[in-house]
Amino acid sequence: MTRIETGWPVRKLAIVLYPFTAAAVAINLFMLSLMGQAIGLPALSPIVSIWISLPLGIPATWLAAKWVRRLMDEADGKLPPAD
Repeated sequence: MTRIETGWPVRKLAIVLYPFTAAAVAINLFMLSLMGQAIGLPALSPIVSIWISLPLGIPATWLAAKWVRRLMDEADGKLPPAD
């Protein structure tokens, strides 16, 4: 049997959240590269950080969408509260 899901499915949430998640990944990559200069690593330019974040944003977005879907289910009373 298939489960009827009310509200937004994870896929739709992921599509909506992707620009924000990819931007967060880009900022984190850029800041990490700046901190890496302390141990002799080269810094990434902001543009390179954005390009690298495009594919890395996909798994981060999927995890964020699953987390938001769980929070929505919990708020609707479909799941017990997380510990």
